[in-house]
Amino acid sequence: MKRIEIKKLLESTDYGKRVNVKGWVRTKRGSKNVAFIALNDGSTIRNLQIVVDLNAEFEKQLENIHTGASLSVIGTIIESPGSGQQVELQANEIEILGTANPDEYPLQPKKHSLEFMREIAHLRFRTNTFGAITRVRHAMIFAIHKYFNDNGFYNIHTPIITASDAEGAGEMFQVTTLNLENIPKDEKGNIDHSQDFFGKAANLTVSGQLEAELAALALSKVYTFGPTFRAENSNTSRHLSEFWMIEPEMAFYDINDDMDLAEDMLKYLIRYALDNCLDDLQFLSKRQADEEKNKKADERSMELIEKMRFVLDNDFERITYTEAYRILRNSKPNKKKRFQFVIEEWGADFQSEHERYLVEKHFKKPVIIVDYPKGIKAFYMKQNDDGTTVRAMDVLFPQIGEIIGGSQREDDYEKLSTRIKEMDIPEDSLWWYLETRKYGSVPHAGFGLGFERMMLFVTGMGNIRDVIPFPRTPMNCEF
Repeated sequence: MKRIEIKKLLESTDYGKRVNVKGWVRTKRGSKNVAFIALNDGSTIRNLQIVVDLNAEFEKQLENIHTGASLSVIGTIIESPGSGQQVELQANEIEILGTANPDEYPLQPKKHSLEFMREIAHLRFRTNTFGAITRVRHAMIFAIHKYFNDNGFYNIHTPIITASDAEGAGEMFQVTTLNLENIPKDEKGNIDHSQDFFGKAANLTVSGQLEAELAALALSKVYTFGPTFRAENSNTSRHLSEFWMIEPEMAFYDINDDMDLAEDMLKYLIRYALDNCLDDLQFLSKRQADEEKNKKADERSMELIEKMRFVLDNDFERITYTEAYRILRNSKPNKKKRFQFVIEEWGADFQSEHERYLVEKHFKKPVIIVDYPKGIKAFYMKQNDDGTTVRAMDVLFPQIGEIIGGSQREDDYEKLSTRIKEMDIPEDSLWWYLETRKYGSVPHAGFGLGFERMMLFVTGMGNIRDVIPFPRTPMNCEF
C-alpha cells in the first residue's frame, strides 16, 4: 500500500479509509486496553495519533516501540474525539522498521537545551523546534528564488574558490594542495604559490558580489544565492564561519532603486512565511515566549508573528548616517552611557545596540541608513560628491539590527582604481573587475542578505547556530 504523508492525512475527513503511514515515534502512552502512539514523519509539526487496541500481537510489538523508533502503520482513518486534531488512525497492522533503545536514545520526551542539541546535530532534526526551523528554511529558500524569478532576475553561480577578497578584510580560508609538512618557498622565503594547484594563492569566497557584477553588466538583473566563508575567530551568537548569502546586482539602478528592492524583497519573504508556515511559526512563537517567561517585561522579545507584521505594516524609515549619528549622540542611553559602545565622534561604526535603538525605540519601524562614511565601508562603493561619504545603505530590523547591507557600486574607473590603491588591495587580483569600468560602464547597485540573519528574524531563535543545519564555527566542524 502506498504511503500517505501525515500532513495530508491530518487534513482528510475520509473516515473509514484504509491507509498506510510511516514515521518516527514521538511518544507512547496507554492503559490496560488501548495504547496511543504519536507518530511524526516531518511533513508537519503536528503528530498523528495512532490508536492501538491491545491484543496479544500488538502487546508484544509495543514492548519494542519506544520514542525514536520508526514504524509503518496500516490502519483506518477515524474521527478524533479529542481536541487538537480532527482525525486519528485506528491501527490494523504495525511494522517496526527500526527500534530505538530507550536507555541510549538521546531525545527523550523532555526539554533539552539548545546547547545539548548542537552536540547531537545528527538527530536534532527530529525535534519539533528543528523540524519547524528546517521547514521554514526551505520555504524561505524557495521564496527567494521565486521572488527573483518572478521579477526578471537571472540566477548566477559565482565561484566558491577565488583569488580575490571582495571585502578587503583578509579573513579568508586558504585553499591549497601544497604539502603542509614541506611547503615550497621562493628566494625571499615566501610561500611559492606557483607550485600550488591554481598557480597562485586561492581562498574560499567571502562574497559572490564582484562576479555577480560582471553578469549584471550584461544581463541587467542577476542574483547569487550561495555559501560564503569567513575565517573570523568570533564565537558569538551572530557569527558563523560558513553561511549563505543572497546577493542581487542590478545594472541601471541607483541607491534609491537598491533600497526599494531591498524593502520589497524583505516584505515578500515575510509575507510568504506567514502565508505558508503558520503552524511552524505559531509553535516557534510559543517556544520563544516560554524561553523568555522569566525575563522582565522590557527585556522580552516582541511576539514573533507580531514582529513580522510590524515589518509588513510599516514603510521603512530612510535616514542618512549623519542624521542617525545625531539621534544616537543625543539619545538618553548614549548620554547616560548605557550603550556598551558610546557614540562620540562622527564616523563611528554603529553596533547592533545602536541599530536596534533606532528601530525599536526611536522610529518604531524598520530603518534604512544611507550615505555612510567611506572610511568604514568597502572599496567598491560609489563615492558621493562630498568626498567623505559613499552611497551605502543598511537595512535595520527589530531584534536583529542590520539584516541587509548594500550600495550603489563605483562605476568610475579612476575613482575605483584610486580607492583600491588607498586600501592597499592588490590591483593585479582585481584587473578584471576594473576592466568592466572601462567598457560600457553604467550606474549599478546591489546588496547582500545574510540568509541565516533572515532565518533568525523569522524563527525568533536567539543563536545563529540554531538556524543552519550543521553550523561551522571556530573549533567546531562536527557532523
